[in-house]
Amino acid sequence: MYVIKERFFSIGDDFDVEDENGNRVFHVDGKVFSVRNRVVIEDVNGDEVASVHRHLVALRPTYEIRIGGEKAAEVRKKLFTPFRDKFTIDVPGPDDLEMKGNLLDHEYVIEQDGREVAAVSKRWLTIRDTYAVQVAEGADPLLIIGSVLALDLALDRDKRGESDD
Repeated sequence: MYVIKERFFSIGDDFDVEDENGNRVFHVDGKVFSVRNRVVIEDVNGDEVASVHRHLVALRPTYEIRIGGEKAAEVRKKLFTPFRDKFTIDVPGPDDLEMKGNLLDHEYVIEQDGREVAAVSKRWLTIRDTYAVQVAEGADPLLIIGSVLALDLALDRDKRGESDD
């Protein structure tokens, strides 16, 4: 399980992603996003291991996740999904993932071929403004954390009324 702050980029602060024991496993540079539409995920040594950036020209919110310099996925919000938020996590090949959940409850699941590979929740913790991210065995934690960052960025843009036009 990983623990991350809720409002990632509302102020543009850097923050750490911790494991269930409170040990820092990743550092996220949130200041980069406001300047270059890009978020950098670093390991404990300060080396970039992944990034998330927003496509500036897209019909719907679209974010690219790069891991180790290689494109790992594109996260796209589905255009019409009443009562729920749905995102496609398009990975190279046939094994796409889907992230769906409820914006008001801050509860999301990430599924691949109908199997849950991650759960994102505020309910698992009593600390306000934090998410718990439970990653299933065999799932790539960087891909999952990058997808959650893309989700938060897209929802924050929606809340502020920004469009991708």
